[in-house]
Amino acid sequence: MEMVVAVDGPAGSGKGTITKAVAERLGLVYIDTGALYRCITLYMIRNNINLNDIEKIQEMLKNVGIELKKEDNLDKVYLNGEDVSLKIREKAVNELVSQVSHVIEIRENITDLSRKIAKGKNVIMEGRDIGTNVFPNAQIKIYLDATPEERAHRRMKQNEEKGIDIPYKDILENIKFRDNNDKTSKVAPLKQAEDAIYIDSTNMTIDEVTEKIINIIKER
Repeated sequence: MEMVVAVDGPAGSGKGTITKAVAERLGLVYIDTGALYRCITLYMIRNNINLNDIEKIQEMLKNVGIELKKEDNLDKVYLNGEDVSLKIREKAVNELVSQVSHVIEIRENITDLSRKIAKGKNVIMEGRDIGTNVFPNAQIKIYLDATPEERAHRRMKQNEEKGIDIPYKDILENIKFRDNNDKTSKVAPLKQAEDAIYIDSTNMTIDEVTEKIINIIKER
C-alpha cells in the first residue's frame, strides 16, 4: 500500500524546498502540484486563452502533456516535451497562476493527474488542497505556514538564485493577493485539514523544518 504525505500551505511557505529535502532523506517521490498549474498557466499565456473561455480551456486540457522528471539530480518540468522548469517561475506566470488554479475544469484535471502520478508510490506531495481534496485520506498531513513578509523574502531569494529579477515589493503584493485568492476560492480553497499538523516556519531554518517533518513521518 502506498503512503502519501500531504503538505499544504500558502505560496512561499517553503513547501517546495522542504518537501524536496524530506523526499531525498526518506526516499519518497516528490510531487510539486504547483508546477502542474504553472505549466497550464504558461500554455494559456502563450496561446492567448482567456480564463473565462471554458470551451477553449477544455480543448486545451486534451492537448497539454505535463511530465515531472529527475535529471542529474534536478527536478525538471516538461510541457509537451519542452523543458519549462525556469519559464514557469517567471513574473507573467506568477501573476496569473492563482487565478488559473481556481478554474474548476483545470482543478479537476490537475487533481486527476496528481493522483495518477502518485498511484502505487510512496509520495510527498505539496500544494494548496492536497490534504483536504486531492488526498483527504493521506496518512500524514502537514500545514506549513509563515508570515507574508518572510515568504516574500524567501521567494525573492529563490528567484535571485535562478536569475529571475522581481522586486520584493511586487513579490509581497503578489503573495498577499494569492493568499486572499486561495483562501476565498470557491474551488478547493486553501485551509488547514482538521487532522493536519500545523508548523509555523517563520523563525525556523530549512534544516529545522525538514527534521521536524521527518520525525513526524517516522513516528507514524
